[in-house]
Amino acid sequence: MTSTPCSAIQSSHTHPAHCGAQRSLLLDLDGVLLDTRPVMQEAWHAVQQHHGIDLPFEQYEQHLGRPFNDIMRRLAVTDVEAVHQTYSEASKAFAHLARPFEGVEEVLHTLVARGWLLSVVTSKPLDRAAPLLAQLGCPFGSVRAAGGPGRGKPAPDPLLLALVDLCADPAQATFVGDMAVDHEAAQRAGVAYVHAAWGYGSPGTPVPPTAHAPHDLLQILGEGRHSGPFLEGSLL
Repeated sequence: MTSTPCSAIQSSHTHPAHCGAQRSLLLDLDGVLLDTRPVMQEAWHAVQQHHGIDLPFEQYEQHLGRPFNDIMRRLAVTDVEAVHQTYSEASKAFAHLARPFEGVEEVLHTLVARGWLLSVVTSKPLDRAAPLLAQLGCPFGSVRAAGGPGRGKPAPDPLLLALVDLCADPAQATFVGDMAVDHEAAQRAGVAYVHAAWGYGSPGTPVPPTAHAPHDLLQILGEGRHSGPFLEGSLL
């Protein structure tokens, strides 16, 4: 798809008179926008080698979406600061392995053209998230990443802060994620949720609307050519 190059991260300066009037879409990064599993696998392999950790990547992957330190606590990994440094350095070294999921870029540009506000809410630190988002060439009004104010997912804090950034109404917002912690964060924030089935995990309960491919999002969000009202009958 041909698109006009633009910054991956742009500040949102919504006029006060229009606050909450526009629909907004919050998106997780890993497993929703980009396939970063190869990057994470290499980074975890580096952790295994450098720190003598036997835990397979699949155990780490089960907790994706949570802050790194939270994952380490759940896996009973010690010396978390050193492990995090190793993981971060390896992630940057192998960032070139990440690829946008097919159709994601087109969907994002379609939504921007139709007046949607976009934000990324990720548990990845900004210094690792920003270069990946730059691949998408799409303007995001806000990026909430690990290391900022508030608690990480599944707490609602990063979603609510992203909505403040966008000057958006939770009632007009939807969060797209691929893990149960994403679903829980959306429920706690009072934001509609769509599960990205092309990602790495399963949703929580109750079962949310599910998109099996990025283009399904347009139909679910009421932006398909023959679609009905916005998430009709499926708002959480």
